[in-house]
Amino acid sequence: MLNAFIKLAVLVGLGFIFYQFFIRRLSRRFREKRLDRYRFPASISRKVRDKYPHLSMEQCHYVVEGLRNYFHLCNQAGRRTVSMPSQAVDLAWHEFILFTRAYHYFCRRHLGRFLHHTPAEAMQSPTLAQQGIKRAWRIACGRENINPNTPMKLPMLFAMDQVLGISDGFRYTLNCKQGGVVNGDYCASHIGCSSGCSSGCSSGCSGDSGGCGGD
Repeated sequence: MLNAFIKLAVLVGLGFIFYQFFIRRLSRRFREKRLDRYRFPASISRKVRDKYPHLSMEQCHYVVEGLRNYFHLCNQAGRRTVSMPSQAVDLAWHEFILFTRAYHYFCRRHLGRFLHHTPAEAMQSPTLAQQGIKRAWRIACGRENINPNTPMKLPMLFAMDQVLGISDGFRYTLNCKQGGVVNGDYCASHIGCSSGCSSGCSSGCSGDSGGCGGD
């Protein structure tokens, strides 16, 4: 009798875990669909244009789409920290947060939680910041069908600042062994490697971005 009760309890426990997992996945998919349809305030694009006047309005809209892309990464990461790989998109995020009520409602409806904006230098430790940018890299590569360890191109968020010529932006080099990393560029192939990866960057490379992250 006792053994039967234990087996039943185990089955109920496993069923509950499976149910919770299924509900979380289903909820995330609904949030992702809503996020794809969300219309960001038009002033965000104008703010980006004010900061970077060399950009066309079409390019500013591209930055806002980068913000949507970043929120998708955060949605997929759950409650784990995801660092922000782009200065231009970070500016768009700052502007969105100023719409306090709209931003609060957006987070609850499209992310399932309030997403705080945390500067990288204020995170708990350099290790946490490092994991945040690596997590952003892995998820972004997965969404765009890029091999994170041997990428042939940069994901949207990691290419954004360089493509748009953002003067204070973050720049990432695909292959650190060809031409080296200059002018403060970050080594993308190093970000994709785990610690001790023999095919990673030279000693001058860095996998940590000075950007911001959401948690």
